[in-house]
Amino acid sequence: MRRTDREVKDFNEIVEIMKKCDVCRLALNGEAYPYIIPLNFGMTVEGERIELYFHGAETGTKYDLIARDSRACFEMDCAHRLVTDEETGNCTMEYESVIGQGRVELLPDEHKYEALMILMEHYRKGDFPFNKAAMPKTKVFKLVVESVTGKRRKTHVK
Repeated sequence: MRRTDREVKDFNEIVEIMKKCDVCRLALNGEAYPYIIPLNFGMTVEGERIELYFHGAETGTKYDLIARDSRACFEMDCAHRLVTDEETGNCTMEYESVIGQGRVELLPDEHKYEALMILMEHYRKGDFPFNKAAMPKTKVFKLVVESVTGKRRKTHVK
């Protein structure tokens, strides 16, 4: 990382940034170009092991790419704020972001409900009785994180 002064090194701080994010961009190895898709997500953390959970339709490009190569990268960001300095004419952007890598695993039907509850927990605290009739038409998968880095830009200009 070039700007080590912005690096977030503490694992727990990185997890806290991830908890604030509402979209995870998953990058897969495409054919001619990388393939990136924004997804809703949920996550579990046990010790220093992070697993990200996703859902989608039963078929699609992402599943074809995952079947060929399960390696993936992900990115998420939050806390955006434009900071301007009228006196100098300078501006910058505050942010917090996380980038990582891992491998994607499709989950069997018997783990669908649990994975969907993990997703719901990220967006809505407490039990949400979602329509289980949609589950047969839904595929769930997870990314087991192998490496992760965090970055933060906060200014003191008001």
